[in-house]
Amino acid sequence: MHMYLEFSQQLNKILSGISNCIIIPHKNPDADALGSSMALYIFLSKLGKKTKIILPNSPPDYLDWMIKERSVISYENSPEKTRRYLLDSQIIFTLDFNSMKRIGALSKEIDNINRPLIMIDHHESPEKFSNLFLSKPEIGSTCEIVYNVMKSINDKLIDNEIATYIYSGILTDTGSFRYPLTTGDTHKIISELFKKGINHTKIHERIYDNFTFEKAHLLSVTLKNLKKIDNLGVVYTILKKEELEKYNFKKGDTEGFVNFGLRIQGILVSVIFIEQSGEDIIKISFRSKKNIDVNKFAKKYFNGGGHKNASGGFSNDSILETEKKFISSMNEFFGI
Repeated sequence: MHMYLEFSQQLNKILSGISNCIIIPHKNPDADALGSSMALYIFLSKLGKKTKIILPNSPPDYLDWMIKERSVISYENSPEKTRRYLLDSQIIFTLDFNSMKRIGALSKEIDNINRPLIMIDHHESPEKFSNLFLSKPEIGSTCEIVYNVMKSINDKLIDNEIATYIYSGILTDTGSFRYPLTTGDTHKIISELFKKGINHTKIHERIYDNFTFEKAHLLSVTLKNLKKIDNLGVVYTILKKEELEKYNFKKGDTEGFVNFGLRIQGILVSVIFIEQSGEDIIKISFRSKKNIDVNKFAKKYFNGGGHKNASGGFSNDSILETEKKFISSMNEFFGI
């Protein structure tokens, strides 16, 4: 805990002089981004701070249960309201992202008002955009970091609701406790959350057991389209616009699909390409095992980044061109 102490003391000092906070997670937030934001929101509210969460855009449907309308607004849906809240704020927390690119157009609004920024994150190679920052790429989730910060400031304020949000983010960002960054400390925190009476079965069901019939069909198409680069231990799959439309694709529907490839024996890298209709880009998710650094790969070839074993990127080329580039880049990356 000592590594959090200095940051927590500095943060506590800042908080003692202000009454109005904003919390911003990254665009298309996942359970770690939303969980850490909601947990911090409740914690700051208990400290008597007027707090609002501003999302760059709406979250996927499967995480709707995490959001309390009173605390959360979407910049995409309410730009004017967002500007008013930003003007009223004294400090802004940025959670679970390390580059202002990750919040899209909302970053311009933040530039315009010039408030102190406090970054709490666990992604590699952070950009230095904040006044106070806690960046720990060796920690498996932002929720774990936020939990330790809250604990350092006032652990008595951590209740069942906060514990539920923290558990959700740790659960998902550690891949249900199986990714390499899961540690004994992570499990120690989980046991502390259990003491707060969390219902871990219900949390797991809310996050994972939420397929619509159409989403199940979309998964079957994803697996049917799976291709293998034989000599590299790499599999990839492509979802085209027409396939997404056929199964009534909604944001968040393909969450976790990319992980299926890693269940195949001998596979070290799994990739999914999603042709976004209306956006003219192809979104790419990379997952890997062992020492294969897909963060480096995504950065070098596909305008992306993230973590060593889990990363994202995009392509502006056609599906065909993107697939060609991907295969040649993989061969180059592996030195073949």
